[in-house]
Amino acid sequence: MAGHRLPEGSWWDWEVIVCNAGELRLAAGYDLTYHHGLEAVFADPVFVSCPPAFQDPAFRAPTAEETDRLARALGETPHVVVAFEADAGGPEPVSCLVAAERLDIRPGLVRRAPPACAPAVPGPRDWPGPPLPTD
Repeated sequence: MAGHRLPEGSWWDWEVIVCNAGELRLAAGYDLTYHHGLEAVFADPVFVSCPPAFQDPAFRAPTAEETDRLARALGETPHVVVAFEADAGGPEPVSCLVAAERLDIRPGLVRRAPPACAPAVPGPRDWPGPPLPTD
């Protein structure tokens, strides 16, 4: 991944969790429902072509054609260019390309907050027995 090695782990599911002018942040893990174990953070992205969620990416060096196309479109060669093919749910893998100023790989468990529409889960009771009567 652009001169970076991913740490050992099960990085099957990927999802865009932040995408703005200053940052593209991808979360990765074996199941992104409750947490993820890796983040790929692209600082100052200048080109992003990838779906919002994908599985099993095969990272590769960008082709000369991809690099030349980016240089022509942007007026200069970006510092970091990451290319990969991934399963985005269609019949064929999709080709993806990201260009940015910098890439940081951040391993570590990140818990996800439940969605706002999720029902509240009752917390543990502070009384060990049955509820007290409230006459």
